[in-house]
Parts: sequence; structure tokens; C-alpha cells
Amino acid sequence: MNSNNVNIMGNLTRDPEMKSLPSGKVVCNLSIANNRVFLKNGEKVDEVSYFDVDVWGITAENCSKYLTKGNGIIVEGRLRQDRWEKDGKTQSRVKTRASAVHFMPKKQNHSTGAGPEESSNDKAIDDHVNKATSPEDMSWEE
Repeated sequence: MNSNNVNIMGNLTRDPEMKSLPSGKVVCNLSIANNRVFLKNGEKVDEVSYFDVDVWGITAENCSKYLTKGNGIIVEGRLRQDRWEKDGKTQSRVKTRASAVHFMPKKQNHSTGAGPEESSNDKAIDDHVNKATSPEDMSWEE
């Protein structure tokens, strides 16, 4: 039996990049930084891993519309390996193909109780998130 499922939580390292293909399909490319903190020989170690994610269809459109660099997200999906030839050598790269993307709530500034100045786009996302009762209510699935 084979299984290929992945869940990644992190922050976008750049704004989403939306592309329209000749077939009429749309794909949005995301890059996520995932931070891990652990102790090694009694010292705190920060480890950052970067993951490329492809998002398709209506989920891609919503990611492109509502997400910007720094936003926190949770991606559910599967790993996919791309392979190609370059200069006679086989190259490869592993990406995540998203089946769902969950938008994380905006961080609040706890020292003043207020967050940074909101745009109307941020307000629309926050209104959607505040109405949500579970993580599933915050996602758009393909």
C-alpha cells in the first residue's frame, strides 16, 4: 500500500504567483517557510525549511486574491517529483501539490491590543476567519 500525504504550516516567503495555462487552467505558486526550534547539546537551534507549493483551480484564485508575503497558511496535499534533463544530467525537484489551503488568522499586536493598520482586503479575510467555527470553514478546496 502506498501513501503520499503532507501537511505543512508556515509563512509565505513571497507573494503568490498566479499563472494561466494554455488549457485555461490556473495555477498559483507559493513558497512557504517552516520554522522548527529544538535543543541540541543544551543550546536552542532554529531550523528553517522552505517548501514550494502548487495550488490549482478556485483555490489558486483565492490564494492569489487574499494572500501576501508573510501570511500564515496550512497546506494539505501530496508530494510530487518533477524530473527533466539538463546538460545530459537528470535533474529533479520535489514540490507539494495542494488539495486544500487554510488561511491562518492575522497576528495581533498584544502589547497594545491592536493589530497593524488593516486594508479593506485584510478586513474581508478577517471577517471570513472570524465567522469560521473550525479550520475547515477557513479553506477553499479544489
